Formats: sequence, structure tokens, C-alpha cells
Amino acid sequence: MVKKTFGKTGIEMSALGFGAMRMPMFEKDGKKYVDEDKSIPMLHKAFELGVNYVDTALYYMDGLSEITVGKALRSWKGGRVYLATKNPVENDSGPDWMKRLETSLKKLEMDSIDFYHMWGIGLDSFKNKVMAKDGPMDMAVKAKEQGLIKHISFSYHDKPENMKEIIDSGYFESVLLQYNLLDRSNEENINYAHEKGLGIVVMGPVAGGRLGVPSKVIEEVLGAAKPVSTPEMALRFVLANPKVHVALSGMETMEMVIQNAEVASRTGHLTAEEQNLIQAMLEETKRLMDLYCTGCNYCMPCPAGINIPRIFEWMNYHKVYGLTDYAKQQFALIGNEAWGPKYKPVSECTGCGGCEAKCPQKLEVIKQLKETEKALS
Repeated sequence: MVKKTFGKTGIEMSALGFGAMRMPMFEKDGKKYVDEDKSIPMLHKAFELGVNYVDTALYYMDGLSEITVGKALRSWKGGRVYLATKNPVENDSGPDWMKRLETSLKKLEMDSIDFYHMWGIGLDSFKNKVMAKDGPMDMAVKAKEQGLIKHISFSYHDKPENMKEIIDSGYFESVLLQYNLLDRSNEENINYAHEKGLGIVVMGPVAGGRLGVPSKVIEEVLGAAKPVSTPEMALRFVLANPKVHVALSGMETMEMVIQNAEVASRTGHLTAEEQNLIQAMLEETKRLMDLYCTGCNYCMPCPAGINIPRIFEWMNYHKVYGLTDYAKQQFALIGNEAWGPKYKPVSECTGCGGCEAKCPQKLEVIKQLKETEKALS
């Protein structure tokens, strides 16, 4: 297993991290349980293959993930494994934050947590909740002094431009952020966090499942002589960034554990030639996507209730990346609770032309909406 020095912590951390949010579960008498007969051997196999970073959270898997992870760590007799979990900043109360920490420690049956995250914070919640007087950060500092947590971390879902101010606060030693072949918006933040000495963990290397389905465009980027699966290509892309320390994978099966560990055990992950090929592909796909829609949202709101940028995003997945199955699955959800009932199907378009008048690229939006419906419906 390739390992990298995890920021200023000095810890040699495995390139692959085990995301404990999708372990096998079953239902009995109307109640859900983690299948520990499958999940704990999966965790132990990952540790055996060199993974030494496991990530969970208070509410993962109906609140059961921490319990299973704790059991796996306590029964592991091999080398050191580092635990990361998360505290949702639900309000600005320090005592409430501490109660959630105590709940996690109890569920894990552990005395301390290695990397404890302010879960999913943005700049607004950081300023108004985390940094409130006698709030979560004050309590986190005390918890660290008491040895309950060893490193203060945060996970991030806010706009990319808002992250630097959080990093500059100087409180955090690691960050968990999104980065993948389809979403490189945090690339500058990765560089900045690296400069500041933070450990950098990437979530969503397969883009929330979007890169978990086959794509000939991505699979053939390295040439016919070295074909790879789409998920492998996605993971290798993230691992190839020298400033990323850990790529976090939510592993569901033993097969996935073994395959991902094998990918993460290749020294270098990608050659310079392979990185150049991927870079060329990314530049070309960006050019093609911009020809269709840049996602600027100037066309919104649509008076007919159509989410034009999102629909064109799926068309880009289909036309540019070859992720047709995923695009069709998402297109079929329009108007359903799973996607948002307030948005309407393309058939509701009245042809008013307001979107085309506002589009800075002067796209034939109405025509392209009809083309999208024909391709994905």
C-alpha cells in the first residue's frame, strides 16, 4: 500500500481510506442492522492490505456505523489504524457538541478519536456556529487538551471560494473534501491546504456513483493497450494528485476492498504520460461541455419550472463522458420526490424563449432541451 505523510501530523497514511458508510446491512422485524459477519472481515481485510485510515460518522448507516467500526478496530491485532469520525454542527452550543462527541466515544467504545471532524461545515456555519463563544470550537480545543480527540478536522460541501478562510483560521489539521474526474472545483483548495500543511482526504472519487458505471470514453483514455474500468480510472486519477494524501472509498463488498487496495498499492499510480493523456481528455471534455452548457445558471429561474442547467449536465454526462446509463436514471427522476417535485419535465416547456435571451453563450436552449428529452427519455 502506497503511503504519504499526512500533512504536518507526520503520520504515514495509506493512499486508500475505508469509508464506512455503505457496509452490508439487513432488515429483521422491521429494524435495520449492520451485517457484521460481512462488514468486520471487510474492514480487517482492508487493514491487512495496508489501509490504515477508516472514516465513519455519528449518523452513518442509521447511526450503526460507529458501533461496527469500533468493534473492528478493537478486535484488530495488526498495525496501527487511524480513526476519523464526524460531529454535525447542529447549533452554536458547545455543550451540545460535547454530548455528540461523548455519544460517538460510547458507540465506538474508545477513549479517544484520532481525527474528529466538524461535519459538512461551510463559511457561514463556521463563523456563526463553530466559532461562537463557548461553542463547538472552544469545546473541541478543550476536548483535544483532555485527550478525547487528537486532531481537529473538518469536512466541506460549501462553495470552493469559501474554504480558504476556514483553513486560515489555523484550527484544523486535516480536511475532507470532494474531488474527482467530473468535479475538479476544489483543485485550488487542495493546493492551498497542502501549502498550509493540512492532511487532505478526498471523498467521492467515483463522483457519488456517477463514475461507478461503465464509460468507454473514460476507459479508453489510456489507449487500447491498457484498458481499465471506469471506477479504477476514477480512483487512479485522484491518487495521481501528489497533494492528495488519502482517497476515501465507501466500500460495500470484499471484492471492492481487494480491487481498490490493489489500485492504491501501485507506486506512482499514473505515469507522466498517463497523466498527460488524462489532462488532454479533461481539457477536451471541458471544451465539449462548454459548447453545450457551462452551468452558469443565467437561464434560471425557468417560468415553466424546468431545471435547465441540471438537465444539460446530464446531457453532458451522456454526450461527453459516455455515462449514458447514469444520465438516463437521473432524467427519469424528474418530478419525483427523489429529485425534487418542484421541477417539471421538459415536456412542460412553453417555448417562451426567456432562457435563450439570457444565455451568455447564445445556445439554442429550447432545441437542445428537446434533443436531451429524446436522448435520455
